[in-house]
Amino acid sequence: MDIFEIVVNFLLLIAAVILVIVVLAQDSKSSGLGSAFGSETTAINSRSKKASRERQLQKLTVIFAIIVAVLAVLMLLMPAFEKWFTPKSTSAMLSAIRNIF
Repeated sequence: MDIFEIVVNFLLLIAAVILVIVVLAQDSKSSGLGSAFGSETTAINSRSKKASRERQLQKLTVIFAIIVAVLAVLMLLMPAFEKWFTPKSTSAMLSAIRNIF
């Protein structure tokens, strides 16, 4: 279970960093850090490009927020999984099932 725990921790760290970057890249109503990532000045195409970019960033924000939440819950439940899937508890569960039948 140690390798699985390390992999989930690593994925959680990567997803959290990407989530922070995506949130900071979004434009805010006031000019903040999001406006520093390339504000375009062409009059005709700037609105459609900017709106498309904002939609993509909003979708990415939702996706990475869900990924972070799922991985955090998985990390929270890992001790319970470890308790159920240790050889000692598995043999105890099997003997309990045999006693029922």
